[in-house]
Amino acid sequence: MDTTTVGLLVLFVVSLVPLLPTEVTILGMGIAAAQGGTPLALVISVATVGCLVSDQALYALGRFGGARVLERLGRRGKMAAGLAWLDGRLQRHPRPILVVARWLPSGGTVGALLAGSLRWPMGEFFTASAIGVTLWTSYVAFLGYAGGELITDPGVSMLLSFGVATLLGAAITFGIRRASTASR
Repeated sequence: MDTTTVGLLVLFVVSLVPLLPTEVTILGMGIAAAQGGTPLALVISVATVGCLVSDQALYALGRFGGARVLERLGRRGKMAAGLAWLDGRLQRHPRPILVVARWLPSGGTVGALLAGSLRWPMGEFFTASAIGVTLWTSYVAFLGYAGGELITDPGVSMLLSFGVATLLGAAITFGIRRASTASR
């Protein structure tokens, strides 16, 4: 197996497992794409399919054991904040909220579990999940690609891309928390 195939296989596995560092892996593969290792469209496709399969499994878990799973997640600090924000909004604006949830720390995981536990129609969940996953994986891969194009040293471009992703993620999380506090 060549390094491109191994990288894509690792990306797929990491995308499947909710608590593994998917964002960092997609960033790294975006950098590799910029430096001629893998076509960017293939990186986005593999990450999208992995995350989409993961979302469907989490949705099913939420549907069949949701209350217990969400109660456990609610005890974790980061998860509790995302769960509280999602819970109040998912009933009013479900599709856009599930798309936006992707950008929150553990938001995709919590959103899928919550949608399943709320017995959201599977077709509607799949559509919202597919849109959110595609936008999020494309954003992260393009961020890595841009870092790889700007700086040819893979380590430095990874730090730059990860730094930008962290800052954007923190800004989005801050905005959501602020809006959540203001609406109480």
